[in-house]
Amino acid sequence: MAEVQELDPDGAESNAGGEKAGAKSAGSRKKLIIIGAVATVLLLGGGGGAYALMSGGDGAKEESHAAAGEGADTFIDIPPMTVNLRSADGTPRFLRVHLMLVPASADDQDEITKKLPLVIDSYQPFLRELRPEDLAGSAAAFRLKEEMLIRANQQLGSGIIADVLIQDLVQQ
Repeated sequence: MAEVQELDPDGAESNAGGEKAGAKSAGSRKKLIIIGAVATVLLLGGGGGAYALMSGGDGAKEESHAAAGEGADTFIDIPPMTVNLRSADGTPRFLRVHLMLVPASADDQDEITKKLPLVIDSYQPFLRELRPEDLAGSAAAFRLKEEMLIRANQQLGSGIIADVLIQDLVQQ
């Protein structure tokens, strides 16, 4: 005899014996959904981990900029410096730079002021080794600020200076 197939209310075919033919496909579908969800979680977690590794110390930089909000109304003026630049053809070239330091905390202002000669001393050799072409372009000011920030934090301790501001930068 031929079996009669009926549709259940949920759309699965059943035979006259009451067994569902789609039971295996429903179980497979659930497994696929679970595997897909696990794969998505792993990919997102791996992507987040890769981003954290690739960004390196950006978290510390964000923290220092957040800390800069606390001492942002306090600035420490560095007297203007004039240094000779290295030029390939031997013509005299000069750089006049006026910087200000932004302490991470207003409490650090006295300590920074006391050690300011050490900071200036660390700036001098770097500035004297610059060439006129090192100061060309819009990215030059950014690179100069980053180098000055690194040198200030080396002399004063990590995280003491939140930012270095360029007040004046003239090349002759």
